[in-house]
Amino acid sequence: MTPIPLDDPGDPRIAAYRQVRERDLIGRQGLFVAEGEVVLRRLLGPHSRFRTESVLIAENRVAALADLIWPSDTPVYVAAPSVMDQIVGFPIHRGVLAIGEARPAESAESVAGAPAPTDRVLAVAGVGNHDNMGGLFRAAAAFGVRAVVLDATCCDPLYRKAIRVSVGASLIVPFVRTGPKQDVAEVLTALGYQCLALTPSAEETLRAVGTIGATAIIVGAEGPGLPEATMARCRRIGIPMADGFDSLNVATAAAIALHHLAVQP
Repeated sequence: MTPIPLDDPGDPRIAAYRQVRERDLIGRQGLFVAEGEVVLRRLLGPHSRFRTESVLIAENRVAALADLIWPSDTPVYVAAPSVMDQIVGFPIHRGVLAIGEARPAESAESVAGAPAPTDRVLAVAGVGNHDNMGGLFRAAAAFGVRAVVLDATCCDPLYRKAIRVSVGASLIVPFVRTGPKQDVAEVLTALGYQCLALTPSAEETLRAVGTIGATAIIVGAEGPGLPEATMARCRRIGIPMADGFDSLNVATAAAIALHHLAVQP
């Protein structure tokens, strides 16, 4: 694909990039925005789960990205940094954006069903903070989970900030969202996973968890934590900490638990 020069911020071909922050809030009708070189490399890389509709980059980033974008047949628009700022509505210092196409909704069985004994999944209930969601996906990718299972109240892992914080992990780790009245622990237990709920009200420590077959680590929102109905279907697991302190950032806690499972013989 030959780069397509762009000098008009009103060009209709790049309408999806206009006023990025405002459109983050109202949704994109099946599309999402990926920002930054690392994220773009995930989106266009061999492990991406999403189709790229187009790329918009600043003129001063062309040389650094030539190896990635020119072999592709995806339309690549190139603009001066000042024009790009006008398009997106704020100074876009990274100078790299892309529009991706979300996948149709999938079922938990299709994404995480028939687990092998070594399969691990991360389940998330009630997390509405995009930084935390990005961190959770980054941990999931780092420790090789099969999938992330989100309940209906979680925020969108394809929100621009969530993708950026995940360093593109939400573009390569399979994920699925359960139905409005489905409990993640109930869904995963039915699929054959042993569910471990991370909670300060733990009945046993993470150190006590050995090799236990297909496993789901379940985390909830900071503050309210996991619903009692969810924890009732799980082993309640805690991470040992110093006296007088009983909590970690949710993504940090998930990363510690996933690492523990990853190093079990």
